[in-house]
Amino acid sequence: MFDYAAYAVPLRRELHQYPEIGFDLPRTLALVRRELEAMGIPYTEEFGRSGIVATINEGKPFTIGIRADMDALPITEATGLPFSSLIEGQMHACGHDVHTAQLLAVGRKLNDMRDQLRCCVKLIFTPAEEYLTAGARLMVEDGLMENIDCAVACHVDSTLPVGAIAIREGGINANSMGIEIEFFGQTAHAHSQQKGVDAIRMGVQAWTAMELMLAREIDSRAAAVLNVGSFHGGNTNNIVCDYVKMFLTTRTHSDELTDFMERRIREICEGTAQMCGGETKVTVTKLLPYVINHPTMTKALARSAASVLGEDNVREQYRSMGGEDFAFLSRKKPCAMFRLGVGHGPGVHNDKFNPDEGCFETGIAVFTQFVLDHQDGIRFEE
Repeated sequence: MFDYAAYAVPLRRELHQYPEIGFDLPRTLALVRRELEAMGIPYTEEFGRSGIVATINEGKPFTIGIRADMDALPITEATGLPFSSLIEGQMHACGHDVHTAQLLAVGRKLNDMRDQLRCCVKLIFTPAEEYLTAGARLMVEDGLMENIDCAVACHVDSTLPVGAIAIREGGINANSMGIEIEFFGQTAHAHSQQKGVDAIRMGVQAWTAMELMLAREIDSRAAAVLNVGSFHGGNTNNIVCDYVKMFLTTRTHSDELTDFMERRIREICEGTAQMCGGETKVTVTKLLPYVINHPTMTKALARSAASVLGEDNVREQYRSMGGEDFAFLSRKKPCAMFRLGVGHGPGVHNDKFNPDEGCFETGIAVFTQFVLDHQDGIRFEE
């Protein structure tokens, strides 16, 4: 019997050695094309940019999509693995190499049994999940979900042991918003600081006001995060700084709170600039809605997982503050996403992140069983 998990391992390691970022995925796309062509699975690149959608059993009455993201992160790897990244400053630190290799293995398994399948399966490989422009959003805008009835996905999770998954209904993560803030002042010599308009002052005062907004204007029971991760301005010590750029993220569990925080951040920055005699520009660079796990899909996926993993290995997922562009698929058709246990260790976005490759058996089994259990369709609850 063919070992699909063993097939995924060298693919994952090849992907891991050559991590690519955003939409610039030439090696990654070449690997996916190579494997699909070797399997004889037709594919298209018509959706979005740098995305691939492969089709098994075109023309069947019910279509299930399975999605994997492909991009890496701008992190220098420190795992010491023999297949560590060969590209300086880039690393698969979020497990997308696992997702991509696993989906190829799932595709190979389902393709090997395609004559027994009564449904169509779409293998969806998305770019730029970590990027400012979400790759899945562009694919959805190009009509990705029009001929797909439902979709499933997973994300690696280092809080779960290998052999276990976690899942929950409804919102499973957070709205994630990226905001770039610029302050424009006027230079002057430090000994005549009254003649200048200090952009650093504006940035610091706005930052402090935003922290107070988080502490004093938002219900303490609400889930809300605001983090300024980048703050740059000035060139030397004796010149009043005339330009500052800040880059921050907000995370919430509600659309209403996201809207409130965006409005207040704009008001705070505009008010600060006016008070200090400068100007500001506030730009929302990225907005990911939260993923919605459809109730019927969640129950169906959990049942399929329990049938191959056992009830004890299907756990209740906590709602995270992470962002995820599978959200764009989930806002179009019924979807469900689960967390895939990869063993306890450093978490994602860590330069020592090293998922246990034993997770492939779990992920392949769950996805395959879900397709087999629901190939005649799913009756969705309203």
